[in-house]
Amino acid sequence: MEDQHSAVPATDPFALFDAWFAEAKASEPNDPNAMALATAEPDGAPSVRMVLLKGHGPDAGEGGGFVFYTNAESRKGREIRANMRAALLFHWKSLRRQIRIEGPLEEVGAQQADAYFHSRGRVSQIASAASDQSRPLADRADYLARMEALEEEYPEGDIPRPPHWTGFRLVPRRIEFWLDRPGRAHDRRLFTRAGAGEDWSDTLLYP
Repeated sequence: MEDQHSAVPATDPFALFDAWFAEAKASEPNDPNAMALATAEPDGAPSVRMVLLKGHGPDAGEGGGFVFYTNAESRKGREIRANMRAALLFHWKSLRRQIRIEGPLEEVGAQQADAYFHSRGRVSQIASAASDQSRPLADRADYLARMEALEEEYPEGDIPRPPHWTGFRLVPRRIEFWLDRPGRAHDRRLFTRAGAGEDWSDTLLYP
């Protein structure tokens, strides 16, 4: 008979995320830090895409959080600026696990955005600086020409970070851990808190 106890412990959710994330980095074949980012348009229509987690934990800003970077003039950037709330989803197929995270967003400071932008490879810096992300592109050659122009303008060293290229931190109010179980009798535990710095409460959920 299956163990009667939950395999998702009632512990600090950041510590539990760290443990699951470490296992994902060891088992997932590609991008264990990939996560679905869900935002909403002004009329409430949902919008979702994959982005990469670039920082996380209880020390990632006041109250802890999950950090990603983007062009703030892209579709997701405009949606974020209009409604500073979002949801994240990690799905690690190799582990048959997922984590859902919801909460308000905060923009990271310019110094933090600079540091991450300049930690990227030179080609990635050029590609980001040359892109009007999500805007119509008449011909791919136009984009490549922009990249070439930046290479010529800055033949050595880092590319200046465009002011609209920035990062956001999701400060979680809800974190749900989901673990696959035989017969779809899945194991789910939800952690919630009223605000940043508040204590977490938790409960099991029916699958």
